[in-house]
Amino acid sequence: MPLLRREIGDVLRSARQQQGRTLREVSGAARVSLGYLSEVERGQKEASSELLSSICNALEVPMSTVLRAVSDRVAAVEGAAVGVRPAVAAAVAPPAAPVLTGFDGPEGAAPALPVGDLGIKQVVITRDGLVSAA
Repeated sequence: MPLLRREIGDVLRSARQQQGRTLREVSGAARVSLGYLSEVERGQKEASSELLSSICNALEVPMSTVLRAVSDRVAAVEGAAVGVRPAVAAAVAPPAAPVLTGFDGPEGAAPALPVGDLGIKQVVITRDGLVSAA
């Protein structure tokens, strides 16, 4: 099982190196000690959300991008370690949202749009704009 702090550190280090920046440059911009940033990058220290935000800002990389990359790395390791188990995947997948049907919009428009959790199973929209629950 991968350690989250190591994956976060690897992604941060990779981002820094791709920019051709040194630990000293990023630590100064993030206002964190060079030693501490080095420990975070090596996965030896857990970065708080505030510290992670500061490092991401110094790298000019959205935190969501870093977290998405970490999530993808963890998923890849988990998938390789246990394989895909459909029953587990189905258990954690979000339920399908109800959709609008009968959409008569412009060519190229999406034929189905999520309705959300309104308790309506299906909505039909007629050409004159009337809406009815099916």
